[in-house]
Amino acid sequence: MKKILVKGKVKGTILKSQNPINFLGTVDKKTGIINDEHHDLFKKSVKDTILVFPNGVGSSVGAYTIYSIKSNNSAPIAMICKKVDLTVATGCALANIPLVTITEEEFSSLENGKKILLDTESSNPITFLE
Repeated sequence: MKKILVKGKVKGTILKSQNPINFLGTVDKKTGIINDEHHDLFKKSVKDTILVFPNGVGSSVGAYTIYSIKSNNSAPIAMICKKVDLTVATGCALANIPLVTITEEEFSSLENGKKILLDTESSNPITFLE
């Protein structure tokens, strides 16, 4: 674990992408569905997932998109990434979505569809449940 940016405790299923996410251009603000046909999560919903991805990219307006998907009850319950950018950090802080950064090794250990407990107050913030 590198850094805890937004605290929280959630239990959920990992939705993992190998690609950076441009929240403004990739995620539908109302549904939380990835609408970029070139993205590896195309047509998948980020709603109620623990979204794992390398980093965010794009305009700072993406922070508003994160806040919008939270307001529309279509947001991930937490986000985990290798490198945080200002857009993702600001969006998660505004929307109160737990956000942590992890090492490359930890990123590799997280698998799509696995259930985990993310508890930023714990000495071991990521616990596998299966």
